[in-house]
Order: sequence, then C-alpha cells, then structure tokens
Amino acid sequence: MNALVATALDLPYPSPGGSVELFLDLYTGAQPAIPARAFMLAPDGPRPRTPAGLNLLHASGKSISGPAFSRYITNLRHAMATAIDPRQIGILHLHHLAFGATPALLRALPAHPRIAFVHGTDLLYAENHSTQLRVLREAASEADAIVVPTGAMADRLLKLTPKTDRRKIEKIPWGVPDHLLTSPPPRPARRPASHLRVLFAGRLSSEKGLEPLLQAISATPSVELSIAVPRAQFHDLTPVIRQHGVHVRYLGWFRRQQLWKVFADHDVLAVPSTTLEAMGLVALEAQACGLPVLYQPVPGLSEALSGSGLATDFTNATTAAHDLHRLRTTPGLLEMLRASGRTNAARFPLSTTVAAISELGRRLA
Repeated sequence: MNALVATALDLPYPSPGGSVELFLDLYTGAQPAIPARAFMLAPDGPRPRTPAGLNLLHASGKSISGPAFSRYITNLRHAMATAIDPRQIGILHLHHLAFGATPALLRALPAHPRIAFVHGTDLLYAENHSTQLRVLREAASEADAIVVPTGAMADRLLKLTPKTDRRKIEKIPWGVPDHLLTSPPPRPARRPASHLRVLFAGRLSSEKGLEPLLQAISATPSVELSIAVPRAQFHDLTPVIRQHGVHVRYLGWFRRQQLWKVFADHDVLAVPSTTLEAMGLVALEAQACGLPVLYQPVPGLSEALSGSGLATDFTNATTAAHDLHRLRTTPGLLEMLRASGRTNAARFPLSTTVAAISELGRRLA
C-alpha cells in the first residue's frame, strides 16, 4: 500500500476554525500523525510561514455557487494534478464536503479509495445553498466511508443525503492533542472575585450565537466578557455590542497554544451556538485546561460534553442570566465543573482518533 494520504481544505492558510485545527493536527508537523500530501490555499500577499508538511495551492476564482464555482473546481483540480503524484497516494481524505476541495480532489485522483469527513459547516451550508447540497450528496455517494464525530452529525447528514448507505458511516470523535490532556498550561490560584470572567473564543458567524450571549450579559450584573475572534470579525460586531450596552474586552485572535493559556485567565467559556456543532473542539480543549463550559445544548455539542458543562438557554436572556449568576455565586459549582470537564475531555485523545482513522484506511486499501 502506498503510504500517503492526499487531502485538502480550500481555505487560505491560516484560517480560523476547529476543522482547520483538526486538519493541521492530523497531517502536519515534523512527524505527522497521518503521513499526507496536505494542501490549503495560498493567501493573497506574501507567503506565510506554514507548518511542516502543509503545502499551499494557487487556484484563482474561489467561489461557492454558479458557473464561477465550476470554473474554480477546474482551477483547483489542475493545481492538485500538478502538485500530486498519484503513484505516491494510497487513499483520499475528503474534508469540507460541500465546498471546492472535495470535488477537485475527486477529479484529480479518480482511482483512489476515499474517506469523507463531515464537518459542521458542510451541513449548515448544504441546508441553505443548493450548490453545496449537490456537492455534499455527490461526495457522500462517491465516498467509500464517511466519518462523523458524533451521532448527531450522522442524523443530520442522512436528512440531507437520504440515499446514503448507512453502512458507510463510521463514528470517530475528533480528538484533543494528547499533550494538552496530560500537561495543560498551569492554572494559577485565584482569590475569590466579585466578577465572573466569561470568555467567547472562535469564529463569528450567525450560528455561533454571540448576540444572545450579549443579551444575557447585559442582563447580568458582575460579569466581564472577553472575546477572542479575528479582528475584522470583531469590528463587524461593534455596532451590536454598542446596541446592547455591554463592555467587552477584545483580546485579539490567538494561535491555538496561546488560547490555551488565555483559558487560565477566565472562569467560564461560553458556547452559545444556535444550531449545530460538529463536536465543539474549543469546548473540549477548554475543559482539558480546567475551564468550565456554559453552553447551548445543540446537537453534536451536547453529545460531546455529555453533561460535563452547564447547559443553558441563551435564546432566553433571563434563563441565561440566571445561570451566569449561579456560576458566580454558588459555592463549589465552578470547581465541580472543572473536575467533570477534565474527566470528559480525557475521553477524546487525538491518538485514539488517529488510530481509528488509520485502521479505517487499512480496511479500505
């Protein structure tokens, strides 16, 4: 069997998001967990410094619909065909099934076995865009196996692609880096404080539910909110913050290891997602670092956290404000959530994810 996986995300490096971090965990580094020819898009401007093993593709015309999407797939396929020697490749790993990288990779390397990996953005876009739904269905049909991180993702996939052979679906949870589980950044002792320090970290999009969080914060005394998101996204949010009259501390956008250290400066991570989380890696990594999670119990995230965080209803500002107040005033509640969170995160070591994916690849070869 040829040793290498061929895989790609048609996102410019670096891009924020849990799926990107998982991609880099799996395929890059001096000794990658899964040996691969792994690709992302070259950004505009100077070439960035990339992790070992990550290659950048130059493909113009990135689009998600219409004739421009077809032209983009053609450009991306040509770039992949130039960069990849098919004789070195044993299997394809298809990520972001509803976007351009998957159809381009299928066309560039049509003779190899394929494992498809379903991410939350795939399903969310497929529900709202006909082109993405068509691409998702095509990918599900052509894949030899389909990996989902949670049962909720399998259920949502089957609603969108009802003709999918259920026997192809494999549940393999995403993983937290093993070293974070065994050696998280130190969490300094903190004197009892009058304020609850709440952190929101991640991409800003409509389904991430930040506005309901702002409404709850505005109704809760003695709560401080910090936000770690890309700067341009924070600027777009500024009018909404002013509308709700909330004082927000903008932290910037951190590399992942920096974010792990930031977790230690807060009391709780808020995850107010409104529709779906594939699994919620940032929440699991926060738990591994001893940071409790306050979350909206949406599909995927509820399964991954399994009662180890504090579920609330961010769509009801009164309910969410009540739970924020409980976190600040109930003796021992934060400590209990820290302990249950660490126990929960330990269920998902990245090494187990890698082993399961590698075994699936061996079965298909």
